[in-house]
Amino acid sequence: MSMISLILAHPDLGLRRQLAAGLRASGFVDLTCETHDLMTTYTAVEEQEPMAVLIAERLAMLPEFEVMRALFAALDVRWLVIKTRSAPGQAAAASPWDKRSDLFAIDPEVPPDELVGTLRSLTRTTRRRGAPAAPLPTAPASAGGPRSNRFILLGASTGGVDALLTVLSVFPPDCPPTFIVQHTGGGFGESLTRLLDRQCAAQVRPAVDGARVDHGQVVIAAGSRAHLHLAGGSPMKIALRAGEPISGHMPSVDALFTSALPGAPRAVAALLTGMGRDGAQGLKALRDAGATTFAQDEASCIVYGMPRAARDLGAVETSLPLPKIGPALLQACASPAATAHGRMTAR
Repeated sequence: MSMISLILAHPDLGLRRQLAAGLRASGFVDLTCETHDLMTTYTAVEEQEPMAVLIAERLAMLPEFEVMRALFAALDVRWLVIKTRSAPGQAAAASPWDKRSDLFAIDPEVPPDELVGTLRSLTRTTRRRGAPAAPLPTAPASAGGPRSNRFILLGASTGGVDALLTVLSVFPPDCPPTFIVQHTGGGFGESLTRLLDRQCAAQVRPAVDGARVDHGQVVIAAGSRAHLHLAGGSPMKIALRAGEPISGHMPSVDALFTSALPGAPRAVAALLTGMGRDGAQGLKALRDAGATTFAQDEASCIVYGMPRAARDLGAVETSLPLPKIGPALLQACASPAATAHGRMTAR
């Protein structure tokens, strides 16, 4: 008889204890951990790699849950949502990515044997473990030849976690220097960085003030209280600069994009799925200054806000479905870049 390793995540202590008692009475469930918030749950899932997670709907509706959902996919963790009962006449809330979600909601009053039966059905298939698929051969390796002098800039918001995983999954270990701003809640930047790093061939690390970024390295600013700027040099130096939100965000995609203007002819930039307009003006300035610019197309976006704003400004050279963006970025970097006005100077 195989046991189902399970984490139960719910902020309501009384309901959590009620569910835990029923689960522990079963001979099929090993309840390894009880948690009350997303951050604790994320850490527990990352460390324990359970077969399944039972999580409160109110936690699953938080914007930061997309980082959690991507971790579930990476580890092949099955999950169920515990419904939140709506008041009479009140419609249930919806998250922007519901159309792509695999939410499977259950009533909190479901009998324990029925809940265990559902869990057994959910976890019956073999877990898909192992390393992620090898990157696609989209760009020639740099070994034995000169490296491209280009660099990549990415901005994303709602739905961006899955989008970044898709884009970065095709990057080779020696990819061009890559700089990312992803809107996410405070505290989830490190979790997202670890998730991307474990799934990608290149090294993914958090943006640190004064760090140098070379080929094979991807830096990400997410959930931080400073804007990510490029500060020139070779290898390229980054700076984290405090200040007010730009385009309503901290860190801001616009701040990253505009900081790259001195090296625009060498820049290859893309705006991915996201709500609002952050990054649109910066992408337009980059294109006007000679950068190569892309945006995710409407059909593949969870929220077609930022890419639409950029398209409407004339900032986008090419709109592409998500699976084609990574290969297009690498192909653009493989092409020679103008250097007469494209050299970023140290600042």
